[in-house]
Amino acid sequence: MAKKYIEDDINDFVKSEFTRLGLIKKQDYNSESTMSDYLKDALMGSSKTESKASFGRPDFSVEKYQIPVLIEDKLGIKKLIADKDGIIKSDDKSVRDYAVNGALHYARACIASTKYKEVIAVGVAGDTPDNVEMQIYFVFGSGQNAYKQMPHNNLNFLQNQAAFNEFIKEATLSDEEKHAILIKSQAELQKYSKSLNKLMHSLQITAPQRVLYVSGMILAMQDIQTGDKVSHGLTPDDLNGSPLEKYRDGIKITDRIAAYLDTKVEDDYKRDLMIKSFKEIDKDKQRDTERQPEKEVAKLINGNASINKQIFTYIYENIYTQIDGFGGHLDIMGELYSEFLKYALGDGKELGIVLTPPYVTKMMSQLLEIGSDNRVMDLATGSAAFLISAMEMMIEDANRKYTKESSVAKDKIKEIKSQQLLGVEYNAEMFCLAAANMILRGDGSSHILKDDTFKTDGKLYQDFQPDRILLNPPFTHEENGMPFIKFGLDQMKTGQGAIIIQDSAGSGKAVLSNQHILKHHTLLASIKMPTDLFQPMAGVQTSVYIFQVGKPHDFGKTVKFIDFRNDGYKRTGRALQEIDNPSQRYDDIVQIYKNGLSAKIKAHWDLSAVYVEDYINSSGADWNFDQHQKTDTMPQLADFKKTVADYLSYEVNQILSGSLTTSRGAETENPLGKY
Repeated sequence: MAKKYIEDDINDFVKSEFTRLGLIKKQDYNSESTMSDYLKDALMGSSKTESKASFGRPDFSVEKYQIPVLIEDKLGIKKLIADKDGIIKSDDKSVRDYAVNGALHYARACIASTKYKEVIAVGVAGDTPDNVEMQIYFVFGSGQNAYKQMPHNNLNFLQNQAAFNEFIKEATLSDEEKHAILIKSQAELQKYSKSLNKLMHSLQITAPQRVLYVSGMILAMQDIQTGDKVSHGLTPDDLNGSPLEKYRDGIKITDRIAAYLDTKVEDDYKRDLMIKSFKEIDKDKQRDTERQPEKEVAKLINGNASINKQIFTYIYENIYTQIDGFGGHLDIMGELYSEFLKYALGDGKELGIVLTPPYVTKMMSQLLEIGSDNRVMDLATGSAAFLISAMEMMIEDANRKYTKESSVAKDKIKEIKSQQLLGVEYNAEMFCLAAANMILRGDGSSHILKDDTFKTDGKLYQDFQPDRILLNPPFTHEENGMPFIKFGLDQMKTGQGAIIIQDSAGSGKAVLSNQHILKHHTLLASIKMPTDLFQPMAGVQTSVYIFQVGKPHDFGKTVKFIDFRNDGYKRTGRALQEIDNPSQRYDDIVQIYKNGLSAKIKAHWDLSAVYVEDYINSSGADWNFDQHQKTDTMPQLADFKKTVADYLSYEVNQILSGSLTTSRGAETENPLGKY
């Protein structure tokens, strides 16, 4: 009689693999609850079957190396994974009944606890020890899509430190993978933004209020750490629609925001301004009265809920829990704001508000070669998109230089966030948005200031000592906003700057600022950007100008002019479509800027057509690619031969068809027809 296999047999298979690899129980690996106290704390509340007060118990855990490995196994090959349309399910039943889903659930819980930044999740399922399948995932965030499936189907990477190091090296995201995650994240966030906007519109939250609702509520969800104690952030379960004034949902949210900002913002003026702005959430008592949930949030709430709870729940489930899975350069608040802006202001032209796509802020940061020791500022901060990209590059560089997770790297990253980023924003709502955005990135808000750039004290820049500036100024400002970069460059003693701005600023509309810049600084390059870059928000024609600080322009030296109108994307009101290797082209444009015609490129380019080095004059009105594009009008022998060949081919085709027409218009007889 054939043996009936049970789940213990699959457990035995995993143990046999550990034995084969020389791993010792309770020394190199643990089963269920015998894990370390640190890992238990990270898994607290993640139990699949018990009270949420209990910690989760993966079947096996390996804590021998710098990143924990969590293993779930199930009896039956069909119990390996539950997915739909390529998306791994995360509902309770799938997490409970399928190996991969359970392992990912535990991995996400560990990262959500903030005790780990990366976890390896392994799902194992089989019918017999001889019929087992395994899938392995490198998990880098608590969001639903924050993982990379590895090609491995065995546990050999656990054999020793060298094998584990090679596994991690392979798991580390490539630039192309990061770019793909960034674009996918942007699409996901835009989808959620539209649905959230519709929900808030239905609940009669005005467009300006929506900005404060989202940024404030996400702050209320943050944990507060004081010493060794942690006060966990608000969750939807904390909002119960109490009619008592002190316990209204809106009051709970704003009280929590105030408590969080008390620990994060030292400047009294800035903190009080933010708290006052966020009080918008609790000022209307009607929004704390329970009612039937709107359809956008109905699946997430049982029973009636206040307006504030409905919005809070949607943000918590669809945005907050996904944040660390989004691409690092993604301007989360900016993406949400862009969607709100469409309702409030049409395409945003009235205010000149055009937010820069994350792949462009990343590219501009790369063009300036921003590293861990730079000091970066943005004097028209908006939602802080440029500072986010700069900070990401600075952190990546610090991890490379000082070894990721080392104490030196951690100290440097703390310094970057607290001392090496400066933003100035005049609009009060945008200031709150930027400050909240940077706080969500780990408290990079220390130098986000609410002020008029042109009235700021010069001592601010003397103390900060910036050596990089990134800008997308409001284009309704005089000279399309060029005075912002002129002012910024003049505050710097050394370094480089980059601005994305309307083409007209470089071809006659900003000559006063441009002439001043050329007397004190150098124009290094001009990059013509796609004509639909800011669609559907605004159809503006833009270029990126790059400057060297503190050196008057030498008109005897050439400027680099690059045509980047084909960046590989097609933009519509519905989506961003990849049509010509955009991730490669964005990598290439940095190389073309650095190395010109000798650049090592990945995508197909006609470098001689898109790259020109040419002189400019002192007018400040000849800064755009089209003004320097070379057109060769001298006829070549090859052109003549091709024209003649094309004509003869045409004549022969006409003869063969019997319808050759003479220059006088008379149709001739086909001479070949006689034979």
